[in-house]
Amino acid sequence: MSAGPVVNPSAAPVRAPEPRRATGGRPVRRTDRVREALRRALPALGLYASARLLGLAMMAGWAWSTGRHPRTLLGHSWDGIWYAGIARNGYGLVLPSPTSRGVIFNDLAFFPLFPGLVHTVTTLTPFGVVSAQLVVSWSSAVAAAWGIYAVGERLYGRRTGTWLVLLWGLLPHAIVQTMGYTESLMTALAAWSLYAAVTRRPVWAGALSLVAGLSRPNAVAVAAALICATALVLWRDPLARADRRLWAGAALAPLGWTGYVLWAGIRSGDGPLGYFAVQRRWGSRFDFGADAFRFVRHLFTGRDFMAYYASLAILVVALVALVLFVLERPPALLLAYVVVLCVIAVGGSSYFASKPRFLIPAFPLLLPLALGMARARPRTAVVAVGALAGLSFVYGTYLVTIARIPM
Repeated sequence: MSAGPVVNPSAAPVRAPEPRRATGGRPVRRTDRVREALRRALPALGLYASARLLGLAMMAGWAWSTGRHPRTLLGHSWDGIWYAGIARNGYGLVLPSPTSRGVIFNDLAFFPLFPGLVHTVTTLTPFGVVSAQLVVSWSSAVAAAWGIYAVGERLYGRRTGTWLVLLWGLLPHAIVQTMGYTESLMTALAAWSLYAAVTRRPVWAGALSLVAGLSRPNAVAVAAALICATALVLWRDPLARADRRLWAGAALAPLGWTGYVLWAGIRSGDGPLGYFAVQRRWGSRFDFGADAFRFVRHLFTGRDFMAYYASLAILVVALVALVLFVLERPPALLLAYVVVLCVIAVGGSSYFASKPRFLIPAFPLLLPLALGMARARPRTAVVAVGALAGLSFVYGTYLVTIARIPM
């Protein structure tokens, strides 16, 4: 694909790599480029896999010691139960909440890509739904780690890209990356969409954003970032307006998210915007953080589960990371992406303990720390990794096996 105007303007413009030439002057085949990219990413993927396997081993050991099966905890808990139901039976389940008056659970709140992939796996393999959910989630986690590395390497070099992947795998909520949830799938599609944008492939970026929009409600952040970055390019460079690929990429980007929201609204019987009514009946709406503020005040004046206090601490750290990220003067594309994710996470009502999970796809927030770790002394890096790993493994085990609140 030929080089065109850069889709993600930044203080430090990103230049697309020139294709290498093979012997005889012929361009290197695409498969060779993919193989070389994978070879460069393997150390980061190995570190990521090691981190997640150790975390899973700790969780599994604790689960077995309490008489529970880790596969069930990972693949059939909370939202995973709803995704399993959609994968088996399609949409159509509506249930009143047994504990909250006026709350009605409707499976249309869940986007279709993950259960659709799970259904495909169960059709093509002997796996049951729960195992298939883990297959899709774990495969997505590896794809996400590779995409995160690709973005980090492209913008800041291999060392920073490797740290970015490892830090993502050591998040306090990293256990979710290998559960029957959609965060890993969205992160994979988002990361590769962003990578396509920074390497001047706007149509690919838009197409991946379209697919990402079918994965989760907050995947709208990918489309918003691409559209904002494209608009900035068109405003800064009038010549770019002749590039049809830019327009096509921006037009494709929101179609997946918009298409499902409209379909779900019509299916619910509340009209094209009925999806938001479905969310309100779940007790979830965007209120600019008013409900979150009230809940934080409750945490200071009363007492509640430890997971809520941990979630508050993670949100505070995330907001600090956002400030540090802005100070790094990142590409506008990445900045728009993380800002939209943070606004959705903080501004949404209810489900306070789920807010850190909503930020799992916001991997660019880890860039300031990744840059610092890339420059740190080996001893400092080892101590930091040990501390982060201990926190991630213990907290992940607590969330899955002990905590009694939705993640």
